[in-house]
Amino acid sequence: MTFEPEAKRERGFDHTTVEPKWQREWDEADVFHIEDDAKDPEYVLAMFPYTSGSLHMGHVRNYTITDAYARFERLRGENVLHPIGWDSFGLPAENAAEERDTNPRDWTMQCIDSMTEQMKAMGFGYDWDREVTTCEPDYYRWNQWLFKRFRDEGLVERQTAELNWCPSCETVLADEQVEGEAELCWRCDTPIEQREMKQWFFTITDYADELLSELDELDGWPANVREMQRNWIGRQEGDSVEFEVSNHGPVEIFTTRLDTIYGATYFALSPGHPVAQEIAEENDEVAEYVHRVEHDDDEEVDETSGVFTGEYATNPATGEEIPVYVADYVLEDVGTGALYAVPAHDERDHAFAKAHDIPIRQVVEPAADADEDPEDVDVQEEAYPEDGVLVESGEFDGLDSATARERFVEEFDGEHRIEYRLRDWGISRQRYWGTPIPMIRCDDCGHVPVPDEDLPVELPEFVHTTGNPLDAAEEWKHVECPDCGGDAVRETDTMDTFVDSSWYFLRYVSPDLETAPFDAERASDWMPVDRYVGGIEHAVMHLLYARFFTKVLDDIDLVDGVREPFTELTNQGMVLGEDGHKMSKSLGNGVSPQRIIDEYGADTARLFIMEAAQPEKEFAWSADGVQSSYRFLQNVYELADEYADGEVTDRTSDEAATGESADSPVADYVAREIDATIDTATDEYEAFQFNHALQAVRETLSLLRRYREHTAPDPETFERGLVAAVKILSPVAPHFAEEVWERLGNEGLLAEADWPAADAPDDYHIERRLVENTREDVRDIVETVGIEDPETITLAVSPEWKHRARDIAMNADGNVVGTIMGDEELRQRGEDAADFAKDLAARSEALDEQLSPERERAALERAAWLLEREFGADVVVQSAEDADPDLAGKAEPGRPAIDIAE
Repeated sequence: MTFEPEAKRERGFDHTTVEPKWQREWDEADVFHIEDDAKDPEYVLAMFPYTSGSLHMGHVRNYTITDAYARFERLRGENVLHPIGWDSFGLPAENAAEERDTNPRDWTMQCIDSMTEQMKAMGFGYDWDREVTTCEPDYYRWNQWLFKRFRDEGLVERQTAELNWCPSCETVLADEQVEGEAELCWRCDTPIEQREMKQWFFTITDYADELLSELDELDGWPANVREMQRNWIGRQEGDSVEFEVSNHGPVEIFTTRLDTIYGATYFALSPGHPVAQEIAEENDEVAEYVHRVEHDDDEEVDETSGVFTGEYATNPATGEEIPVYVADYVLEDVGTGALYAVPAHDERDHAFAKAHDIPIRQVVEPAADADEDPEDVDVQEEAYPEDGVLVESGEFDGLDSATARERFVEEFDGEHRIEYRLRDWGISRQRYWGTPIPMIRCDDCGHVPVPDEDLPVELPEFVHTTGNPLDAAEEWKHVECPDCGGDAVRETDTMDTFVDSSWYFLRYVSPDLETAPFDAERASDWMPVDRYVGGIEHAVMHLLYARFFTKVLDDIDLVDGVREPFTELTNQGMVLGEDGHKMSKSLGNGVSPQRIIDEYGADTARLFIMEAAQPEKEFAWSADGVQSSYRFLQNVYELADEYADGEVTDRTSDEAATGESADSPVADYVAREIDATIDTATDEYEAFQFNHALQAVRETLSLLRRYREHTAPDPETFERGLVAAVKILSPVAPHFAEEVWERLGNEGLLAEADWPAADAPDDYHIERRLVENTREDVRDIVETVGIEDPETITLAVSPEWKHRARDIAMNADGNVVGTIMGDEELRQRGEDAADFAKDLAARSEALDEQLSPERERAALERAAWLLEREFGADVVVQSAEDADPDLAGKAEPGRPAIDIAE
């Protein structure tokens, strides 16, 4: 895709000069720095970037959103904390270093330098004094220190477990890093394998209940993100019992519907269940099925796919032997990976039973007070999954489901418990470019922590090798045991890089502190983050881990009373290519931010991105849209330039006599619209609806142009509108706005100015609606009647009695006509009042507030010039008393009667 910027207008501004100029000015004035003694600042944060080498349009969108909001809050007088840092550890840097025959640190630092330069070129207003880089020892030292504190609290365990192994990345993955039913590595899409390994774990499951329950309090988070976390935590309260499987002993199941056990007609195992694996060793058909399912790249589960094993399980309730299947729909990480199936009362079991011709036996029917009649339930056709009363369940017939579940736990030697899908967080990674785990293994003392005074344990020099590079660092890994002084070996695994991002937002409050990970008092005051913006792909891993860390840090008194890290969360939508697909190198549909900066300027890119859609919505990049944003900024600058040169409000002798004054109807209308725009923009910025605010600015600037074309404008009104528009634009197009601010003769930096103040009445939206509806009605009449050259447009305002009747109708309780005609004054108007009352009754639900007749007339008189300009006609606004009675009789509150004469 190529861009051809238009030749710059004679009056236009040159972004290649303007943008670096104001970046220098902001830097010299230290505009974006926040002092350490600031009290409870507005904390605005974007998820820090991985050091990939260059910014892409997704980055630009993310960081423009937070920068615009931070600038807006700063203009409103808030202390604003808006920092940036680098998520700079991770496997991609190792891979990149391997490809370039360099080391991960050099590659990472080159990326940081490049991305820093691009961010500054975009005009992002960061407090660079608070920059954090996670691969620096002064940061990851505190990863190690926190690891030790977590261990002191019993939140670190060394476990042998069957773990997810990526053969391509040659490292373990957490459950959260395995994607889809096909179980692929989140980084390289390689199918993962299972390996028995000893690893370090954070016992996040200790906080499972709180992580789940406090989701209900995160009102500022998107509902879908909270639901994703609920599903991942996966709390289920139920019961476990054992079924004896022939030749394989007891197999435990976990169910929330133990009341249905008498209806079990088959037993099902997940393909990865140990018993399924054992059977596969002896049964070729099962082995073929398990292999096929485990290597199927289709992420959709086939709920009817399965194979009979030839084995049987004994139902402890009935003593009946039921067939054992391996089934795709039984998930290894849900419950125990095994279940007894009751097709009559579970939809997935029902579908499987139908496909494999397995009996369906009903054991629960609707209770007497249920909405459904038992006679209407046909479990052969579809499952009945509701609670009810037991049938065909021996001596337990007639029990309600809840009571039956309680009885059956004891009856069949079961256990009532709470299960979670969430597993402890395995943080060990067999890679080089990460935080070394601060543990030492001694044959005599076991695992011994590295003393605090020896932190950080720094990474040794990088050596290209297969497998785990730290394991090959012989000199580095052989040390003395801190406890006994004997020979010992360092832990050669590094930490999952999600540890880095689980607390980085706290390091920003005191990035240079050498005695603790962060200043606890300041963090307690400045946290939580008020506005957090980042991709939906982090909904589970990063956000869940950050919530866990924050709760632990509060419990160990490193912060005071801060249990959740982020108050308001926005997941920005993707930027698509012009082909409608997500921008990517592989598709060749990406757009270089640097190229846009060079050709059109950072402000053009920022404006287009922020106008294109609300932050959480995706949108397609458009060359036409970029050019439109470029033209708009140039046109606004031209208007400001002309005003500064006196070409807008200078008046000839004739205009001096007829031009606008500040108290004229036209100037009054424009002033009110300016106030309304300020109010609208303020509300929309607060609501993160930047595109709505920018649209309001465009409409105001259009109004100023029409005002100028209509008459010689009142200078004070015109300049106020121009300044307000530029201030509202400034969070999104800051360099341009500074240049206009200076051109208009203002002192100081706009970035340090005040947000524009407004004085619009609270009900000005009613006045706006009245004017717009009236203009639309006039257009409809002209078009419908075919009036080519209207001479006079007369607007007659509704009489006072109709307003009175409308007010009564809005407050009437049921009988609108009767209530209106019960008013003595209205009753005297006879049929006119009765007919109007009937009309109001017919649309009583749609009635809303309107202006008084006097205010309607004043509003229409202020806006009459718009009709005069549009239709080239004289406009007369009359009260009902002054208007022709037939015309006035047609008027209603909020809808003046209209007469157009040719």
